[in-house]
Amino acid sequence: MLKTNLNHILSEEQYKKILQENENVMICCGRMGPMCIPVYQAMQELEKEYKHVKFYDMEFDIPDAKVIRNLPECKSFAGLPFTVYYKNGKVVKATSSIQTKEQIKQILDEYFGN
Repeated sequence: MLKTNLNHILSEEQYKKILQENENVMICCGRMGPMCIPVYQAMQELEKEYKHVKFYDMEFDIPDAKVIRNLPECKSFAGLPFTVYYKNGKVVKATSSIQTKEQIKQILDEYFGN
């Protein structure tokens, strides 16, 4: 399990349930590496500001993370983390590698409003 203060997704079933029950979801799938930690930290800060968005992490190396790793939007990604934004259960944006808080805010504002 990742050592963050975010809510963790531990299974494919949980992932599906979250997408089914929430309109706006951001999932960061990674490890506790130097490219991932800043994204988790930004998410933890933004969680307070974007109450209408649900923020989650998922450990990249668990078998059930295939639900993120195998997304068509993530096929060409080489760097961790894979960060995926969902609106009503559909992928609206996906990014890979490190993202700044400002870059994440731009995506959240564009796809989920503020």
